[in-house]
Amino acid sequence: QVKLVESGGGLVQAGGSLRLSCVVSGGRFSSYAMGWFRQAPRKEREFVAAVSWSGEYTYYADSVKGRFTISRVNTLYLQMNSLKPEDTAVYYCAAGGQYGLATEIRERYSYWGRGTQVTVSS
Repeated sequence: QVKLVESGGGLVQAGGSLRLSCVVSGGRFSSYAMGWFRQAPRKEREFVAAVSWSGEYTYYADSVKGRFTISRVNTLYLQMNSLKPEDTAVYYCAAGGQYGLATEIRERYSYWGRGTQVTVSS
């Protein structure tokens, strides 16, 4: 059974940084396309960033481009810089199809973590 566990969330002031981590167990991490999504209160879950199974290709939502960086080295990371209050949300990591591309399509992801809270104060 594939399990994803996020960590690294917390409370930070606007302009600050956080790094989220996601550990995958029970599956072959290196073969999965991976993504980060987030969900703010009373809003739909939205795409943040994705990385292909090889790590060669990345893809970002326009709202985070230039501020967030997704990477993978045995663990999935999301480096978040220049944080804004509108980045406040629960952040989820997700594992997609084996040998898949970086994608924003939620239905392409088969496994999800429980999320980690990120709160950015103004």
